[in-house]
Amino acid sequence: MSKLSQLWNNPELRKRLLFTLAMLVIYRLGVHVSVPGVNAQNLVTALKDGGGQFFDVVDLFSGGAFKKFSVFALGITPYITASIVLQLMGAVVPQLENLQKKEGEAGRQKINQWTRYLTVVLAFVQGMGMASLALSMNRPGLEVVSHPENFRLMAAFTLTVGTVFVMWIGEQITERGFGNGTSLLIFAGIVAGLPSAVMTMGTMFLKALKSDPTVPPPGIFILLIAAMIAVVLVVVLVENAYRRIPIHYARRADSAGMSSQRSSYLPLKLNTSGVMPVIFASSVIFFPATIAQFTKWEWLGKAASWINPQAHFWVYTPVFVGVVIFFAFFYTSIVFNPDETAENMKKSGGYIPGIRPGKETSVYMDGILSKLTFAGAVYLAVVSLVPLVILNNIQGLNFYFGGTSLLIVVGVAMDTVAQLESYQVMRSYDGFMERGRVRGRSRRPGVPA
Repeated sequence: MSKLSQLWNNPELRKRLLFTLAMLVIYRLGVHVSVPGVNAQNLVTALKDGGGQFFDVVDLFSGGAFKKFSVFALGITPYITASIVLQLMGAVVPQLENLQKKEGEAGRQKINQWTRYLTVVLAFVQGMGMASLALSMNRPGLEVVSHPENFRLMAAFTLTVGTVFVMWIGEQITERGFGNGTSLLIFAGIVAGLPSAVMTMGTMFLKALKSDPTVPPPGIFILLIAAMIAVVLVVVLVENAYRRIPIHYARRADSAGMSSQRSSYLPLKLNTSGVMPVIFASSVIFFPATIAQFTKWEWLGKAASWINPQAHFWVYTPVFVGVVIFFAFFYTSIVFNPDETAENMKKSGGYIPGIRPGKETSVYMDGILSKLTFAGAVYLAVVSLVPLVILNNIQGLNFYFGGTSLLIVVGVAMDTVAQLESYQVMRSYDGFMERGRVRGRSRRPGVPA
């Protein structure tokens, strides 16, 4: 309680915390505001009749906004897609690469501005698709859209405005609150669906105790809970795992004429990219299926069905693993530059024992980082797929709070706590957590554990 009181008594922390909570409350309130002209109850019924499992997964990541046809139904997905597109284009377009790596803060602001413009375009296109989907579900006795006239344009505009507002909320949380705003919005959406998922599991478990043949036996539920606990433990352990590279600095003479050598270390996380590869991979894999639901292109529908985890799990698995590995390496290359780190180390007089400063140091760090990134990507894929394997091999068990959701929730929670602790350390030189300090932002290279 003393740590919580210290957190509350810190004016800057209190302001940031209250701002973050206020933004998340506004986001959750907007989820319950449906687009005008849509009967949300009839839409839920219609979605159950076609593609129910897929839509349940999509609805989980949107925090329930998708099935309500909320003004926030598209969520932060168009913004994530736009970010991915521009980052990938930076690898092939020299002008974008210069803005990303050489122009500093001005370049990043320009990239952010283009990302916003592309987000608006993607949101409008997806909004038109969602409006078409709602209109296609209209049938006698089940009216999803009450006024079809000009509905597509009105719904697309409303959804685009909602996406822009969600994007603004995420940026404001990143700048004036705690943690990564995009990740926190996805975190809030997943956590919002947890109570209903737990109630569903509880109902099914009670039926299992009564030997109901429509649900699995009680032991299966215990196995699933054990798997979820194991996933949480693995995530906590791996997210706190580092490879420390020793760094020595040139000897310097002090005022008394004595020479001394300073030593430090460079901490490289086992999972440098965090949960972003999983978020990116989920967005990329769901995108064809989403477009297929909105259009009448048979070839796209067939292609999307082959990467559906419920229908073709053994096709979906290698695709998902490959995309996660790709985005893990891609995102790591953005957040950590071995050449820049080696050059800064050389300028400060630092070197890795046995390695020449400069290019050799960069190659050495790049080799270590590649191994760590591959191991981290495999860990992300395995953690995301293990609960899904259990669900796919058990008939009658419907539970959509799987490994990907757990990974995002635990990872984002740990990042947020680490940032809280870093602010607390700057203020009072004492951590937010009394025991088990979260390593990362709150600890500088060279400071002993």
